Amino acid sequence: MLKKSLLVLAFTGLAVAAFAQQPGIKRTPLQKVEFPDGYNTVTAIAEVPAGGAAGRHTHPGIETGYVLEGELNLLVDGQPDKTLKAGESYQIPAGVVHDAKAHGDKSFKVLGIYVVDKTKPLASPAP
Repeated sequence: MLKKSLLVLAFTGLAVAAFAQQPGIKRTPLQKVEFPDGYNTVTAIAEVPAGGAAGRHTHPGIETGYVLEGELNLLVDGQPDKTLKAGESYQIPAGVVHDAKAHGDKSFKVLGIYVVDKTKPLASPAP
């Protein structure tokens, strides 16, 4: 059991580190709550500069968010691309590959809420 826990922790750290290294992106964790049972609910702000992108990735649970500032192109596999502006919200199903790119010459800031399997990393890079 201890070996399995250490392996999960090591993998989680590597996946989050790889995801977090997108250049110019600022991620600010706000809170983490162990709820519902077996899941973590994580709230964070992500800021992406003009010309930047979050990078293709997945989450082991749902993501819902609200655009605080700017505009972004939301690319969710299997769905038409969407342009979102400040004041609009979005939802991304669990495990679906997605990306968010700054629209035109504007940066953007989103408030994201993730309800994810607590035994897995918050995000994993996708090809």
